[in-house]
Amino acid sequence: MTTTRSTDATGTATTAGAALLHHPATHRAFRKVKILAAAYGALSAAVLLTVAVLASTGHTVTSFLWGRSGGILASAAVVYWMTVLASRGTRWAYLRVRILSVVMPIAIVTVDMIPGVCPLWFALAQATCAVPLAAAAFLSNGPGLRAAFPKP
Repeated sequence: MTTTRSTDATGTATTAGAALLHHPATHRAFRKVKILAAAYGALSAAVLLTVAVLASTGHTVTSFLWGRSGGILASAAVVYWMTVLASRGTRWAYLRVRILSVVMPIAIVTVDMIPGVCPLWFALAQATCAVPLAAAAFLSNGPGLRAAFPKP
């Protein structure tokens, strides 16, 4: 028997199909995605802190490094927030986590590969930040979590 579900105005599951959200495997998957999103945030914060330390010790730090590292940290906060909402059954947040966890690592690495945009250390640090988010992409796009959010 296939169970379908609908969402209310907030995008939260409202029918029996939401039972999959309460399955232990779904909780484990979301816990892992939250941990990976938090790791993405922690690594992003470390990069921003590194930029701040370099700037305060007299090294040349461009506005690109400040903006990029701050933006990546902000995106980590958004991804974590959406992961929390998705773990509570909010479909729109789940869809955005799926998309962002795939697109962000590609965008991070692609921009950092443009010659002359940033120093090698910064590109490597940003690529390191992208690794946990890329791992989260596999979990959030996997069959277990997709089953908990069937198309309406």
